[in-house]
Amino acid sequence: MWRLAGLALAAGFLSGCAVQVETDQARLCRMALPALMPDGTRITILAQRADQDARGLRVGFEANPPGRSARRHVAACRFESPGRPLESRELIALSLDGEALSEARLYFLIRDWLATPEGRAADPAPIGDITATPEVPRPVAYGLQMALDGLPRAAIYALLATAYSLIYGLIGRINFAFGELAAAGGYAAAMTAIAFVGAPPGPLLAGAFALAGFVAGGWSYATARCVFLPLRNARGQQALVATIGLALFLQELLRIAQGDRSSWMPPLLNQPFALAHAGDFYAVAAPMTFVASALTLCVGLALILIFRRTRIGREWRAYADDPLATELLGINPAAIATSAFILSGAFAGLAGATMTAAFGAVGYGLSEALTLKALAAAIVGGFGSLPGAFVGGFAVGAIEVGWSALFPINDRDLAVYALLVIFIALRPSGILGVRENLTHNLFPRRP
Repeated sequence: MWRLAGLALAAGFLSGCAVQVETDQARLCRMALPALMPDGTRITILAQRADQDARGLRVGFEANPPGRSARRHVAACRFESPGRPLESRELIALSLDGEALSEARLYFLIRDWLATPEGRAADPAPIGDITATPEVPRPVAYGLQMALDGLPRAAIYALLATAYSLIYGLIGRINFAFGELAAAGGYAAAMTAIAFVGAPPGPLLAGAFALAGFVAGGWSYATARCVFLPLRNARGQQALVATIGLALFLQELLRIAQGDRSSWMPPLLNQPFALAHAGDFYAVAAPMTFVASALTLCVGLALILIFRRTRIGREWRAYADDPLATELLGINPAAIATSAFILSGAFAGLAGATMTAAFGAVGYGLSEALTLKALAAAIVGGFGSLPGAFVGGFAVGAIEVGWSALFPINDRDLAVYALLVIFIALRPSGILGVRENLTHNLFPRRP
């Protein structure tokens, strides 16, 4: 079974290494098709294939004009540069069945059709092929759409809550700077995507996530050496004030370094496709939704393997259970804390990269909201419990999506913080937390 899973993962990565169709390039090319056909023509998209230089694509389609037999055609579109076209005029060439449109005809096509609301609404396949989409009851389709919309948010909160729980479970400290570390990782991912725009999405995403984890892990290491380790014998209130000051410092550093505006990441794996429908309502998702979920799952499994199979994992477990005995056995507490901060910072960076890839933008102002909601997820799941962190992340994501579907979206954050207050008042240990100890929560002792 593991061999088959490995083969499937390798096949998925290799498919991501191929040149992928850029979503907005394909959308502009499809929008032009109705203007090239007689009025009332029914258009069915058959295939889309990107050019090797990522500056264009070919669209195969079937056109069925009224009162005439259907015919198959091929449209080829070329753009100024690889990546997402920001304006319709970046379409510089279009041919139909090998016959290129004249410059004048292309100019009027862009001005009088592609740049109009009518043209944008004329895309014959905005969510791909829907002919084989299964029909389900409307509540099921609507619930499926809400669940799909909540997956990226839940993955982000789960990764950050895991970072919180790892640090708290090992050294008993709360780090309020994880939101800023996530923002730093998001900036790193966006810069990587911009630097290698047009590259295949598989290697590009792998590089973006790796750099995000490296940058945030490095920042977390610096915070451990400069703030947490010097204050390891301080009282809890002193460390708490210090970490709040650290968060404010990092947030201002991000603002000065990156500016007030959000940084945008070129869209990757964002072509929506339909999964089910109920009448004229279609539940759709983008591949990036499942990439974010798969990343969170892999991180959780990797963390379990680290704790169970590696020496550093055994040292972490021993230190969480009895710090004094661990130190007497020759394990350096500073090294334990430093490695935990690096790993938790990498998790925060992956959360920031996931946010940037899924939603397209990152800004220093998002760090505060991420910090509070991830803290809420950690408390809801059980502070110090790594499985609880994942459960809490998905619980907070579900609350946000459910509230947005049923109530005014402006009050969504209020619902999350109300849930936090309820858990603190009625169940402070959280859903899975039993004791304030990482070892007992994740790895209970055998009788």
